[in-house]
Amino acid sequence: MPLHINTPLLESLPLSRLNRTQVWLKMEAMQPSGSFKIRGVGHACEQHYARGACRFISSSGGNAGLAVAYAGRKLGVPVIVVVPETTSERARHLLRLEGADVRVQGKNWAEANLMALSLLEQNDAFIHPFDDPLLWEGHASLIDEVVAEGVRPDAVILSVGGGGLLAGVDLGLRRNHLDIPIFAIETEGMASFNAALASGQPIALPELTGVATSLGARQVCQRAYDLTREREVISLSVSDKQAVQACLSFLDDHRTLVEPACGAALAALYESKIAVNTMSNVLIIVCGGSTSTSASLHGFKG
Repeated sequence: MPLHINTPLLESLPLSRLNRTQVWLKMEAMQPSGSFKIRGVGHACEQHYARGACRFISSSGGNAGLAVAYAGRKLGVPVIVVVPETTSERARHLLRLEGADVRVQGKNWAEANLMALSLLEQNDAFIHPFDDPLLWEGHASLIDEVVAEGVRPDAVILSVGGGGLLAGVDLGLRRNHLDIPIFAIETEGMASFNAALASGQPIALPELTGVATSLGARQVCQRAYDLTREREVISLSVSDKQAVQACLSFLDDHRTLVEPACGAALAALYESKIAVNTMSNVLIIVCGGSTSTSASLHGFKG
């Protein structure tokens, strides 16, 4: 059995009426680790475990780290997660709750990642947060599930950070013969994908700002950029305020708490930033958010 679950595919009446089309929610916030990350991370961990890995090492204080910790607990493999100093106490608590050995290093993910790589020994497996074909293969399964339920969308809306979800959704669409556009949404302070498109190649942003910290990759993976030459990918950005308000609206509408990184994609529909009224079915990936709380959302809003 895979480590992820088949998540609900729900019709959103509020978003459907607002955007004058049928909006489908792929509820990845319902995954046992709290986000879509367990699809790819779980697949990668299972593959490494089958090859003899005795320990998993990760460099993420957010959804990816929690997915690695969950996978390690389920497979009986010890896990080290290196997090930057900016990682919240709630995230550290959740990682320890899953049984991970949490180590703190550096002011940002890049510095934490360097330490994580330095810890690798012969029988260890390093689980990257977003830049690994094993991850993309795992993430693609969410599109398989959508199609298996009889929905063939005319477009997909998702949040983009490092580009792992984008690459995985693209793969899932390809193998289900869906040549449709993907709308890739970022917050204005985390727009590394938009910067890559503007520069003609992935580039590192000088700094990352804002509340959608799970989108905080200074540079998107090469695959995320390359696939823009192979299918229609539309880059859009929203403000922090719009992302947070979308989370609060979604909580009211669908009784599910998600983080601002997920709210970025939701804001594209709550703010009617995409003209989808000519389409019949629109799929949005409700990617999740393990560390978000209602108090933190209201704090951001304030």
